[in-house]
Amino acid sequence: MNAEIVAKPVFAFLQVDLEPGETIVAESDAMSSMAADLDVKAKLNGGFFSGLCKRFLGGESLFINEFTNNTGDTKRLTLTQNTPGDMHCLELENSSLCLQPGAYVCSTPGVKLGLKWAGIRSWIGREGLFKLEVSGTGKVWYGAYGGLIEKQIEGEYIIDTSHLVAYEPQLNMKVQLAGGIFSSFFSGEGLVTRMEGSGKIVIQTRSMESLASWTNRHLF
Repeated sequence: MNAEIVAKPVFAFLQVDLEPGETIVAESDAMSSMAADLDVKAKLNGGFFSGLCKRFLGGESLFINEFTNNTGDTKRLTLTQNTPGDMHCLELENSSLCLQPGAYVCSTPGVKLGLKWAGIRSWIGREGLFKLEVSGTGKVWYGAYGGLIEKQIEGEYIIDTSHLVAYEPQLNMKVQLAGGIFSSFFSGEGLVTRMEGSGKIVIQTRSMESLASWTNRHLF
């Protein structure tokens, strides 16, 4: 399988060349174009109840699609995300990564997509009550609105709410005021997310909430 992220970092999309017999798993609305003789099979995202939880609690689709090349030639598939922005590829080796709802685009068959309780602090920080956890062995492609910045942290690091895209599961998340009560609310910063521990995080440079707020101010 040859996969290439094209048009980074603003309008990234994924071109996948499937060799005979190869399969890739993707979000149900991720396909933008494909070879006519690729086989597509829709499956519940981890079973009926698990799929419902991922749909309504994790921001993912109820169904996932499996694209399989059952021909004798290489076939191309193009996958996209819902928002303009960057995409990254992560290779897992019996490891895991936590993703914000909606960040997952596709993965190779050896990767499992699970849902775990993130806690009230995550919800207050506008990252959702539940977190998606990709685990196993294989490649995962994910994306977000805006550019993506990877950072290795040691100790503590502060991120504006709704900008955290991914993080390694051993890291702890806390939500706090950006400063004092007066400066936090009148500076426009409000709450921030504090990550603690040793591991990797991925941050998006833009957020849909900020875009919606900016748009509303100019429309009304």
